[in-house]
Amino acid sequence: MNLLEINNLDVQYGDIKALKNINLKIRKGQIVSILGANGAGKSTLLKSISGLLQPKEGEIQFEEKSIIGIKPHNITRLGISHVPEGRQIFTDLTIEENLNVGAHLVKDRKQTGNDLKNIYELFPVLLERRKQKGGTLSGGEQQMLALSRGLVSKPSLLMIDELSLGLAPIVIQLLFKELIRIKKSGTTILLVEQNANMALKVADYVYVLKNGEVVLEGKPIDINGVEDLKKSYLGN
Repeated sequence: MNLLEINNLDVQYGDIKALKNINLKIRKGQIVSILGANGAGKSTLLKSISGLLQPKEGEIQFEEKSIIGIKPHNITRLGISHVPEGRQIFTDLTIEENLNVGAHLVKDRKQTGNDLKNIYELFPVLLERRKQKGGTLSGGEQQMLALSRGLVSKPSLLMIDELSLGLAPIVIQLLFKELIRIKKSGTTILLVEQNANMALKVADYVYVLKNGEVVLEGKPIDINGVEDLKKSYLGN
């Protein structure tokens, strides 16, 4: 079953078409990577799914129901969580407070406690520093916190915009390893990423965007084989 399906999606900023006739499917339990250079339309796609942008044309269906026109907070309630580019944590709040903000949609407080326990098992450093303010964390720790805040609401679909941005290679390796654990726990992942090599390693399926259009799609083994396109659209 397709958890998310996008058909003929067009999104505009004024007279500029940011996305053009996008068609995309994500099956339950997959990691799907969206790759492309800066300005390709990757972040616009995530914002359209999460309701921050309204498309000019096309359809977005989540669990076989249209989510076009639904407010962002209600899309979150449906089970879509968006971890934005640049992390955007609350720097003046502690780790624990940031996570409680992420869990505000969960009505069962006992369930929230269990979910926080799972989060701290995923990223033990957050447990050690749970009383520390977000602004004092390293870039890698802030990204762990942003991921955790997205996960604590128990989404069916976790969307992540530029997981590796500005992070040291050892931290990137750790975070991508945790993506596999998150997938195995039952969460479907839509990953926007410029680090093509890492994204291809974890993905079940890949879409490549250029100038707002899908120019290539397929399983990672197929994408890896198209070296000229990889260099042109993805970088290293």
